[in-house]
Amino acid sequence: MPPGARSVQGQLEEALQEPREDQGAEGPQHPPQAVPAIPGSESHAQSSSSSGDEAAGDAGASLQYALQNKMIQLIEFLLLKYLSKEPTTRAEMLELVARDHQRHFPVIFSQASKGLQLAYGIDVKRVEAGTHIYVLVPTLGLTWDGVNDEESLPKTGFLAVVLSINLLQRGRVVEEKLWDLLSIAEVYPGREHFICGEPRELITRVLVQERYLKYRQVRHSNPAHFELRWGPRAHAETSPRQVKHFVRRHTSGPAVH
Repeated sequence: MPPGARSVQGQLEEALQEPREDQGAEGPQHPPQAVPAIPGSESHAQSSSSSGDEAAGDAGASLQYALQNKMIQLIEFLLLKYLSKEPTTRAEMLELVARDHQRHFPVIFSQASKGLQLAYGIDVKRVEAGTHIYVLVPTLGLTWDGVNDEESLPKTGFLAVVLSINLLQRGRVVEEKLWDLLSIAEVYPGREHFICGEPRELITRVLVQERYLKYRQVRHSNPAHFELRWGPRAHAETSPRQVKHFVRRHTSGPAVH
């Protein structure tokens, strides 16, 4: 799993476990899956189970491990491309994957794209149909990434998760509830996080100043409680429909093997 992916995965998963009246006919979402079963490895495992051939099972596990490593390498490569504001090509990515695993490139590329979006909030977009040139842009139409120096990592994924949790809580989330959800991923106010820095500072000051969130006292609360809602910039740049699509993409899929 890529750096940061388990953290944001946990936030969405926990939020989606909350009872909601608006689930409707869709029913509950499935938990996020960072890496699918690799084509071919399941048949190895089944062969091992039925015939007792441990060597075949080991080969399948070894392949899965190798492809997961390639996915992580590709995420790191694409992240560097984003930070340097450079496009990339299919040829560059194939070279990174190496000849031994090129037949698995579609799976590796698909899951790397998914992991990059979930962890860092970056989308991989083809420049135009029929070409193999790709650019990397913030997800959901958002224009802020929080990268302000050479040491910073994109924080758009974290913003997308906070907007998602807010939406799933019917458009407003009490601050204590938000921290309860984020604590599942070991994100706590006052404790530095390797992607988002100090989370409370980011959520209640930076994202409020950037107008992605509104941070207000709950009416008539005594002692005072505070809630967060989408701010005007969030409404201007993205939509509930896009955010719901983001949630569905990361809370459904084949089981991890």
